[in-house]
Formats: sequence, C-alpha cells, structure tokens
Amino acid sequence: MKKGPIETSDIDKQDLFPCLVNGGDKSRFEQFKASSNYLEEPLFNELKNDSDHFTNDAVQLLKFHGSYQQDNRENRQKGSNKDWQLMLRLRSPGGTIPSSLFIALNDLSNRLGNQTLRATTRQAFQMHGIRKENLKEVIGIIIKSMGSTLAACGDINRNVMAPAAPFSHGGYPIARKLANDIADLLTPIKAEETYLDIWVDGDLTYRIKSSEKVKRVKERQLKGGIFSGDTKEPLYGKTYLPRKFKCGVTVPGDNSIDILTQDIGLVAFTSKSGQLEGCNVYIGGGMGRTHNNDETFARIADPLGYVSAEHILDLVQSILALQRDYGDRKTRRHSRMKYLIHTKKIDWFTKTLKSKYFKYTINELRTEPTPQLVDYLGWHRQTTNLSFVGIPLLSGRLDNKLKTNLVKIVDKFKLEIRITPNQDLLLCNIGNFQKNAVRHSLMEMGISNPENPNPIRRHALACPALPLCGLAITEAERSLPDILDRIENQLKIKKINKTILVRMTGCPNGCARPYMAELALVGSGVDQYQLWLGGSRNLQRLAKPYIQKMPLEKLELTLEPLLTSWKSASKSISFGDHINEMGDQLVNQLLSGAQEP
Repeated sequence: MKKGPIETSDIDKQDLFPCLVNGGDKSRFEQFKASSNYLEEPLFNELKNDSDHFTNDAVQLLKFHGSYQQDNRENRQKGSNKDWQLMLRLRSPGGTIPSSLFIALNDLSNRLGNQTLRATTRQAFQMHGIRKENLKEVIGIIIKSMGSTLAACGDINRNVMAPAAPFSHGGYPIARKLANDIADLLTPIKAEETYLDIWVDGDLTYRIKSSEKVKRVKERQLKGGIFSGDTKEPLYGKTYLPRKFKCGVTVPGDNSIDILTQDIGLVAFTSKSGQLEGCNVYIGGGMGRTHNNDETFARIADPLGYVSAEHILDLVQSILALQRDYGDRKTRRHSRMKYLIHTKKIDWFTKTLKSKYFKYTINELRTEPTPQLVDYLGWHRQTTNLSFVGIPLLSGRLDNKLKTNLVKIVDKFKLEIRITPNQDLLLCNIGNFQKNAVRHSLMEMGISNPENPNPIRRHALACPALPLCGLAITEAERSLPDILDRIENQLKIKKINKTILVRMTGCPNGCARPYMAELALVGSGVDQYQLWLGGSRNLQRLAKPYIQKMPLEKLELTLEPLLTSWKSASKSISFGDHINEMGDQLVNQLLSGAQEP
C-alpha cells in the first residue's frame, strides 16, 4: 500500500474531485482564481500603480485579503470619476479585539478612513473610507498590532463566531478556544504567505500561531479525501471554495451566534471539570438569496449528529473538503453548501462524508436546553476578580466621539474588547478595584444604564446599505432608527407592552440575518421593502415573505391589523409565534385588507 500524501493519479479524480476535473465546467471566476498564483496577481502589481482604484480582477482577489472596493454614491458627479474607496474587514474569532489593536484601529480610521468603525454581525470590525494608496499602510499596521484581515471575505472560511462573553465558567472558555482552533485550522497555508508578502513585505513572523493539536490535524490535510491535490494549498487547492463558508461555536442554550444560519454550527458540551466532551453539529445554514430567483433562498441548518471531542476538528475540515469538491462551481448564486444539501439531501451528504472524508462515528444529537438569544448587556462577573460590561450599539456604528471616548477607557484601564453577534461591544477584564471608575467614565459618555436599553432597539440589526455598499438597493442602517421609533409608537398606541425582533437590510443578501427576525424589511426597490414575518425570538425558525414591495410610508397601515390581532392573543406569546400560529392564509387576509386603497 502506498504511503504518504495521495497524488491525484492515485485516485479516481472524477469520483473524488468532481469539481476539479473538467476545466470547461468551471466558471470564468474559477479559472481566474486558479491562475492568480494563490490570490496574488493582479493585486500585487496594481498596488504599485497610480490609479485611484483597482480593476475588477484585483477587486475579486481583494476580498480574500479582507477588503471590498466601494463607491460613495452620494459623492457622484456627472462627468467625474466615481468616489472610489475601500472597506476593510478584520478577522477576529469570537470577536476578540486586544486593546492595542483597538487603539490602532481608532488611529487608522481617523487618519486614513472615514473616522468611524462598525461592529459587524459576525463579530468583526469594519473600517470604511480607505483610499487605494493608503491600503497597504492600513493593513500593515493592523497586522503589526495583533490583527489580521486574511479571509474576512472571499470564497473561503470567514470569521468564526463564538459567544463573546468572557465567562470563565461552563463551556464558554472551551467554545472560545474551539472557535480559535477552527479559525487557525481553516486558514489557507499558501494564501497566508501571499497575504504577508503583499502587506508586510513577506515578514513571516506575523504568521498565525496554531496550537499543537491544530498542527497535527492540519497535517492530515495531505491525506485521504481531505487532500485537494495541491501540496501548497492542501485543504483548499488553487481555486479555494465555490463560495464563502461560515462556522460558529456556542454552548448549550446560548444562541447569541444565530447557530442555524451557519454552514457549520457546533454546540460544545463540556464535563464538570470543563473539558470538551463533544459537539452537536448542524450544517447547511445560510441567509443569502436573490430577488425574483426561486433557486436562491434562505435556509436554516440541518442536524448532522453528535461527534466526540477528539474528532471535531477532523470533522470540520472534512465537511469543508466535501463542499470544496461537490459545491456548484458553475453558478455562483447557487454555490453555497446549503444548496448542495438542499439538492442532494442530508442523507446523501452524510453518506458521502462518511465514505470519503470522515472515518469516525457520528452519533445521535445530545439533548440541549431551549436556545435563547443572549446579549450580555450591562455588568457581569467574569471571574472572581474581574468583571465585564456590555454596551449597546445600534447597528454596530461607533462614531468618532464614541470611539475616541472608548479608546480612552480601554487605554487607561488596559481592557480587552469583544464584539457580539448583536453588534454590541463588551469591555472585558475590568478589575474589581476599577469597576467604579469604569462605571463613572461610561456615565460621563452618556452610558448610565447599559443593561436596560430601549427594548425594540436592543436586538435590532441593520446592514450598512447606502451609500457605500454596491449591492444596496435602498437604505437600512440610516433608516433603522426612524423605523424602530415608528414601530414602537404603534405598540404604544395599541398598549402592547411587548417588543418585536426587527432586522433590516438594503438588499436580499441577508448580511443582518433578516430572515430569522420576527419582522424584517428587505430592500426590493427605491424606498420599497419586502416584508418578512414570523421568525422566532430565539432564532430557531425562518420568517416568510408576505409582501414583495411595501413603500415605507405604508408601514403603520400594514402593521396595524397584525398588531391588533397580536394584542388579542395570549399575553405571553411573541409576535413571531403569533404570526406563525395564525398561518399564511389569515396573515395574508389581514395584510390584503391593510393594503387596499
């Protein structure tokens, strides 16, 4: 029997690597990735020219390096060039941001950005307004300040999510460690070299440092079905993944990370001594879709089963390898793993996984407590001697004033920041002797009661949308405060003392996970939105689209009969559950009456 790495000549390539066999079956973008020299060209050379923007080919590679090229639509003038700028997104597993990195981001955003930062729904910071000539300096300083932007975007594993709370009890430490290990495990090997070559002139001392366990599992990327056939990029190969890939880890009962929206969602079970026992595994979630295209849709993950601790990392890279080989590389809109599972079904996926990629046992799911949306706002005990405080941020936006004041606190008290999936910030590692001083500093900033924000704003999310996002059809972040005020006013008029989980996006791509909300507005035209209803407050059920194009001026008129019906229902039922219990026919009847002129 032949030992060592499997060469492509040793296997049935048609069977094991169906996406890599026929170059004619790949899209132009797949061919482009293959010829980019591991995500290097033409990006590397275009950084040296005097143009104020990158060409489309370089823009596609930029995504893998954590950046999107954007145009500020509001600054467009007839006969003039576009207002080209770049958005940069960080890699920060579990949302952890060291104080030195936060201080550096503040300085960079002030000097070379638009003076704001934005906490994303995947627990990372985004910086907007960077000019092309400044991009290398910005990324270089981030790398040298204990940060990274590698694989924050692109056809690759994205930022790995985990509960942001720095609790030392239960499974929280294990979930954070597992998220870090997965992020390291799925970091592309050759692309990381390219990344450091471009942004810090090849200084490999900034390579991501993996644990010994991760290194051992990573060695197995050269073996069996995991091996891509490319020794330089053994897990991904030259064409990387068909599309983006998302992972999240949590503990039983904590659904702060929207676990069913992940390609791989792991629920970590630990022993009384705090050791990882294994994980419940969910696969095939995803939010992105396209208007008027029924072949694209939001989907929640299927349960795969329970896998013991010693095999979790092998399972994760096995699932990714299966998606690498069988994901759709012809049609990008149909290339996420959710479509593969939807088309082939979960039984096929499980059988293929076991027969070609993962040789260990997959058991029945372990029983979990009912998941809850947790946000960690307010003050909490972190350890015996430490506390943390959660600060609410609507849509994750840190304007210059707030950002500057937070930097002063972080620097003075040497605190660590954590970004939550709800776009809020946690200030961590606050010593007992520092607590009153931090509380006083926050009060001076106007944050006197962080544990009790406005109820309807507490869990509301929105994407940035206009004017920078090239995909945005209409407003989201800038309109959300007014939308929430209007819905809240309707609740007061109806004397309903409950709130609603609201999410809003400027297009159907789902960056704020709108399809899990009780009420979501999804941009579908100029000042018009799809109305999605019926998700659950604990993020376990998809909402449904009931109106395709609702003008914002009809918001109150549209919601009035639904709120009236909700008020007459059980006092304990949530809005989403009430919509779900009414059923499509009755909901549509109420909406039809409201929409009549």
